[in-house]
Amino acid sequence: MPIEFHLPADGRQSDPALRIARGTRRLLRQLGYASVQEIALPSGLRADILALDANGELLIVEIKSSIQDFRTDQKWQGYGDHCDRFFFAVAVDFPADLIPESAGLIVADPYGAAVIREAPFHRLAPATRKNMLLKFGYTAADRLHHLWDRDRDG
Repeated sequence: MPIEFHLPADGRQSDPALRIARGTRRLLRQLGYASVQEIALPSGLRADILALDANGELLIVEIKSSIQDFRTDQKWQGYGDHCDRFFFAVAVDFPADLIPESAGLIVADPYGAAVIREAPFHRLAPATRKNMLLKFGYTAADRLHHLWDRDRDG
């Protein structure tokens, strides 16, 4: 009998944000990206989704579940320093004209998503890319270990 893995909710995301994240991560997978949710960045910020493709391109997706969320949380302005492309992911009923032209736009529901506007490409510096790749790999492997070995110490 196969072992089933389920990540526990950590309480940081609202139900609407979790639904947007699910659809967005499904889209990213279809586009050839592996992704990690809620990842701490070297600057101390926390990205909603960090995604990596087979060529090493990194993108960050900031989920906005409401207009109020968009207007009150401006931390996203520092995310461009940690990725090649930066996107917002929103629900279908979110007013797209609020999203800055400097970012890509993904519209999502719990079952899938679509890229409405591609994000501009800004190549990361090699040292930053290395740091982000290490952060991505370590975080993903550590989370997989926690899922596999739930009775571990610490």
